[in-house]
Amino acid sequence: MSSPMNLARKSLLAHSAPGSPLVSSILSLSSPGRCCIPALSRAFHSHAAHRTASKSNYTQLDPRWLSNIKRRIGKCIAFGMKQDLVPLAGGVLEEIARDWRELVAGSEGFLTGEKYCGLHRHNVVWGEMGMLHIPTCHVNNVMYVRYAETGRVNWSRNIALHHDPENSKEWSQLMGSTSVGYILKSIKVDFKFPMMFPDQISVYHKLSNEPPAPNDPNPRHFSNLRLDVLIMSEAKQRPAARCEEDVVLYDYRIAKKLNILPTWMLVQYRKLWEAQEVAKQANREKVKDIERRVRELEVGTWDREGAVESMGSAASS
Repeated sequence: MSSPMNLARKSLLAHSAPGSPLVSSILSLSSPGRCCIPALSRAFHSHAAHRTASKSNYTQLDPRWLSNIKRRIGKCIAFGMKQDLVPLAGGVLEEIARDWRELVAGSEGFLTGEKYCGLHRHNVVWGEMGMLHIPTCHVNNVMYVRYAETGRVNWSRNIALHHDPENSKEWSQLMGSTSVGYILKSIKVDFKFPMMFPDQISVYHKLSNEPPAPNDPNPRHFSNLRLDVLIMSEAKQRPAARCEEDVVLYDYRIAKKLNILPTWMLVQYRKLWEAQEVAKQANREKVKDIERRVRELEVGTWDREGAVESMGSAASS
């Protein structure tokens, strides 16, 4: 006989195409046994925590936000869900399976489209791990700097290719030493968890500071290019590392650092900043809406007055 979890899973799967991201999310909620639903902290489910989360003016999501959302939905399904709530649960699962990069990275202002990102689903190879004779070895720390630098080069090339082809030559020369070029002044790396092979990464860059407007009387305050970098694990669906880059522009022809960025560059950076702000606002609204819908599932299942967990056929045995 089927348990409440199995019935809900079957209902969700029946409305999904085989091989779709939604199917993967449903199957990842838990194994068929009810006991395999991960326990959730009491604080996470408290009403106070929900009020705090809804009011917080965060700069970034909890790194485990996505997995917590899946666990919360899993708890609702395991408790016993009425048929009218199944489409609601399925809709949330489909959205997070399809748009998880935008929800996690886009809500911070990172532009996740392939025309912006530095690396998209780049394979982590076995040889990038350190101390390979140790069973628990992870990707060598120096590799994250390489990921960030490679991502920055591709990020600039994408600007030339997709957003400013009129100045593609100037953008391409930034990676060389014959004209105006980038020089990395400093980089800071915060490691979030030990990433291991096999995995894939996506690398996103964003401007840390707002570029000056075209009529700004003091454009010198933007002479350095400060970038935030997000290195995202595709397997864990959360950041493996975060970086902060400080990049200067150097004119090799006169052997001197530029104190004011070229106009063609500032124009594009201004457009990027505006796109970042739009992405941040749009994806934060999506996150809030997902939180609202998951809360509706919780109130409709285990977190309501007089709620009784459905035991399925076991109750009548």
